This record gives sequence, C-alpha cells and structure tokens, in this order.
Amino acid sequence: MQKPESYKILYTKTPNFTLLFGSDMKHILLTLGSLLVIATSFAQDKLFTPEVKPKTRYGFIITGDASADKSEGDLAKLFGASYRIGGGLLYKTKNNWLFGANFDFIVGSDIRCDSLMLNIRDKYNASWNGKYVEIIGTDGGRAGIPFYERGIATGVEIGKIITTNPHRPDNGILLLSTIGFIQYKIDIYDQDNTIPELRGSYKYGYDRLTNGPFYEQYAGYVYFSKSRLINFHVGIDALFGFTKDRRGYLYDVMRYDNNQRHDIIIGLKGGWFFPMFKRKSEDILFE
Repeated sequence: MQKPESYKILYTKTPNFTLLFGSDMKHILLTLGSLLVIATSFAQDKLFTPEVKPKTRYGFIITGDASADKSEGDLAKLFGASYRIGGGLLYKTKNNWLFGANFDFIVGSDIRCDSLMLNIRDKYNASWNGKYVEIIGTDGGRAGIPFYERGIATGVEIGKIITTNPHRPDNGILLLSTIGFIQYKIDIYDQDNTIPELRGSYKYGYDRLTNGPFYEQYAGYVYFSKSRLINFHVGIDALFGFTKDRRGYLYDVMRYDNNQRHDIIIGLKGGWFFPMFKRKSEDILFE
C-alpha cells in the first residue's frame, strides 16, 4: 500500500521548507538570516571599535582684534568713546591653554578736557566743542587746532578655552587675562605750525601724556572651524590702568598733576584668528 504524501513530509529527515511553507517563506527566511548576520557584524564593530572623539589642536595663532570702548574712572574726565585696533601672537596647547602677547593702538576724537589750552584760546571764540579750539596765529588770523585721542597698550597674555562641546574641543568660552603697559595723550594737530605756544616742547604742557601698568580681563566665545577658514572670537573686555600724568606741570590750568590715576576702559571686543596648528599624518589621511 502506498504511503500518503503527507506521511513523507512528516517523516523526512531534512524538512523541505518549500513544501511546508511555500516558496515565499523561503525568501523571507533567507532575508531574515542576512539581516541577522549584518546586525551581528555591526554590533561587534561598535563593541570593539568605540567612537573616537576629536582631539584638541595646538600651535601658534596670529590674532587681529578690534574693540569699541567706553571710558570710565579718571579716564572719563579726559576722553569719551574710543576704539582699539591691534593684534598679537598666541600659542595654544593641547589642554586649551593660551600664552602670548598683544599690541593695540588707541584712537578717538571725543575729548572732554574742557580746560584744554584755555590760556591761549581766542577769547572772542572760546566756546568748547570737544573737537578743536581756535587760536590767533602768527599771521593774525584764527587757526582751528583739532585734537585727538591717541595711545597704545601692550602686554603679555594667558588664558584658557573652556570646551562646551566635546565633539568640537577647540571651541567654547574664552577667558583671557593681560598684564602690560598703557600710554595715551591728546594729540594736538597744528598742521601749519602757526601757533608759537604749541611749537617744540611747549606742546608738552598741553597734551596730558599719561602712562602706567594695566590689567585686562576678557571673556567671550571662540570658534575654530574644521577647515581653518572661519576662526573668530567675540566678547566683553575690561581694562584697568594705574597711571600718572608724565608732564608734571600743566600750562593751561597752571598747576602740577602728579596724582595717581585709575583709568577704566570697558569694550565690546572681537577678532579674527589665523591658526597655524600642527597636523599629524593620520589627521591628514583621515580628514
């Protein structure tokens, strides 16, 4: 007697999935098996090859800075708003420490010293406008003498970048401290040299040359792009100067000025960085 077909299916040593479940199920099982192999390989790769975080870059940085400033303290008695333009050189370590030096020019045209050249002004036109004064020249005519704020500030810097994103370790909060020397004066511009009272060393009795040490603190945000094309910082800056007038006797107010001055400059500061970071061969290979 011939055994039924179902009996062969039940007792066959190697099950025939095509007969049991049909050809579609065979394709499904093959697909699931392939996905299982891929998932296992991916899991092993993640397990034995953990994600590598980028490392901080290090090297020299050329800086270019500018700030818009407001005068406070004793400095506000002489000048109003001013600007600083300069630059410097920094070295950035692997731990995001910064060391370097900078140099700034100080420029402005808001003069508040209303007693300036009071003794030699034209008495018929002695009004003060903070931009220039009129003085009778050697030719008998009135000469408008403009004046400006001019100065320098230079010092050594130390700072730190506090990383805010572990995937961008060079970027974050920038804290920078500077100790140095500041000097400023009123630049009196007698272009035609027609005022005898302002010739030679006589001008020194009016220019309020002042200098001394200073301490400066900067807090802002710094950004370095991966391509090195966009690198900048922006923040708030505060400079504290401990200065003295170096001319001694002031001709216009006819007194000596040897008092200790406490000058303050508060500014909105920003700048561009030109990094020269060191590069390893593997960084170039896998960049």
